[in-house]
Amino acid sequence: MKTSINPFKQALAEGRPQIGLWLGLADAYSAEICAGAGFDWLLIDGEHSPNDLRSILGQLQAIAPYASHPIARVPVGHGDVGGTLVKQYLDLGVQTLLVPMVDMAGQAAALVQAMRYPPEGVRGMAGARASGWGRNASYVHEANAQVCLLVQAETRTALDNLDAMAATEGVDGVFIGPADLSASMGHPGNPGHPAVQAAIEDAIARIVKAGKAAGILASDEVLARHYLALGATFVAVGLDTQLLVHASSALAARFKTSLPAVAASQTY
Repeated sequence: MKTSINPFKQALAEGRPQIGLWLGLADAYSAEICAGAGFDWLLIDGEHSPNDLRSILGQLQAIAPYASHPIARVPVGHGDVGGTLVKQYLDLGVQTLLVPMVDMAGQAAALVQAMRYPPEGVRGMAGARASGWGRNASYVHEANAQVCLLVQAETRTALDNLDAMAATEGVDGVFIGPADLSASMGHPGNPGHPAVQAAIEDAIARIVKAGKAAGILASDEVLARHYLALGATFVAVGLDTQLLVHASSALAARFKTSLPAVAASQTY
């Protein structure tokens, strides 16, 4: 039994764009449907969706037979709680983690440590699912090379510290959070504001210049393609919840003309 190569991490290192979908329904049944669609990666959201360790496990099991790479977002990434969650998510078998609200290089460095076994880090030993319940004796020697850390920059403070965060060894990519960034910049609910978009474009350029992968969520196709053209490597192009909202609302509106149209939104 061998430790699986992380195909997402490998693709980022080679500069190959990876197209993803956000999973917010917190359900293994819908996750399996999305896994069969052909996305490079699927984000299981533990921050803004009603997920716990067991529901994340169920989604990992549902996605496993498919080619899509599962990424999980922890609810919080700082302090003792963040370190514990990182350990638990990794023990479930998640290889790639997205961590929200990382503002400083010191936080990023602590997350790098939390994701790795000694002597490179402080991750606790356990014969959990990730190691085949101990059947893969080489896991503890191979896991450090396969974990992938994506940190979210979504505040003014994070942008101020972006160069140092991106330069942190062990950080594989930096994900720009448009919604929270727009709020931090004084434009809540308006990530399309010119000042926010200018900040996003500058951030992507700085991340790429640092030799790291830049990521973002953009459910608008034109905007997603724009970010890819700027050099973003991992881009989520939709959300399962949003797909259901729009499809169900559009269907109802075709038969009930009094219903208002549902506006597109960019979140997370």
